[in-house]
Amino acid sequence: MHQVRFDGSFDEWRPLARDLLAAGGEPHQVEWLNGDAPSSLFTQCAELPEPVKSPRPIRIPKQLLAELEMAARFRSDDRWALLYRILWRVVEGERTACLVGDVDGSELHRRTKAVRREAHHLHAFLRFSPSHASDAPDYVAWFEPAHDILPSAAPHFAERMGLHSWLIATPDDAVLWDGRAMHYARPCPPAWRQLTQGAQDPGAELWKTYYESTFNPARLNRQVMQSNLPVRFWKNLPEGPLIGQLMSRARAGAQQDGQAERVAQRPGKRIGMARQGD
Repeated sequence: MHQVRFDGSFDEWRPLARDLLAAGGEPHQVEWLNGDAPSSLFTQCAELPEPVKSPRPIRIPKQLLAELEMAARFRSDDRWALLYRILWRVVEGERTACLVGDVDGSELHRRTKAVRREAHHLHAFLRFSPSHASDAPDYVAWFEPAHDILPSAAPHFAERMGLHSWLIATPDDAVLWDGRAMHYARPCPPAWRQLTQGAQDPGAELWKTYYESTFNPARLNRQVMQSNLPVRFWKNLPEGPLIGQLMSRARAGAQQDGQAERVAQRPGKRIGMARQGD
């Protein structure tokens, strides 16, 4: 078994994978060690053969490279082993290795789909709070993604927040936008983690009032709601503590009201029915 230790990034994995392909390293002969991951206790390291003098050219479609790069953001113990196995099979002439219907190809597409969905979750459920500190970015946010999507998904906010500086921190990494350039840090610096987790939004209570008043229990579909807004994100949303309460009220009979209780109790203008013949 040949052990390959690298920093866990696709940029460093790609040339290593190409060298292994040129050296004839078969997938079952290679163990990928990410960062400080410990070596297997019962693994015997073996050197791969040197590349032959006239190796065959290794051509990898650009589309496949793009899919592999996206799938590399999927957190799994076998993420690098799967990508290398697909590369090996494609180089060996098995073009179906990256297609849906193949065991490896289906798993590849499942992972790229999950990564795209997690990027959508970041864009939809991230909540910035003003930092109110002279030596800190204008806005800060804490997020807990299921996959390594922060570096690729964060530029979305740089395009939308103008010259405002901001910081997004996660349990594993962080991105700082200073208004002109983006700075990536892995692991997340403790000071950045503390800054984002301790931020208080003065407009949170107003937003919670608005959310509660517009919640329509008559149209609640618990399964659809939890599919579009997974429970794991609730704890980091201002309205998160309200969601469970509002859903409980709906199950207890509030669905018959057709609107939130606060709205139903407010006085309004009565519109009479038009008389026939008018």
